[in-house]
Order: sequence, then C-alpha cells, then structure tokens
Amino acid sequence: MSPTLPTEGYVRLPQVLKAIPVSRTTWWRGVKAGKYPAPVKHGRCRFWRVADIRDLIDRLSEGEG
Repeated sequence: MSPTLPTEGYVRLPQVLKAIPVSRTTWWRGVKAGKYPAPVKHGRCRFWRVADIRDLIDRLSEGEG
C-alpha cells in the first residue's frame, strides 16, 4: 500500500506519479496505449480513481504490467 495515496477518492497526476515512478510522458503514453487507467475528466481537470491506481500498483508488483 502506498503512503502517498489516500484510502479512497480521486488523485491528480502528481500524486499518481509519486506512487508510480514514471515520467509524465511515459504515463500519458501508457494511458493512450491502455496500459494505465484513463482519467476522469471534470472541466479542464483530470483525476484518477484511487482504486484504479491501487489496482495498477498491485498488477505491476505481480509483474503483470
């Protein structure tokens, strides 16, 4: 479990990148390719569901990502 993520809710990209240490460019390429979860859009802002990020972390730690 990552200490940088809240237990539930939504996070912005800087928090995501603290939990999953890749560059912004790599992250967005992964989103486009379907490797990483897509954001939820609210106006001009983008958020990621904490549950989706935690699932991704679990997959990556198991070597599936």
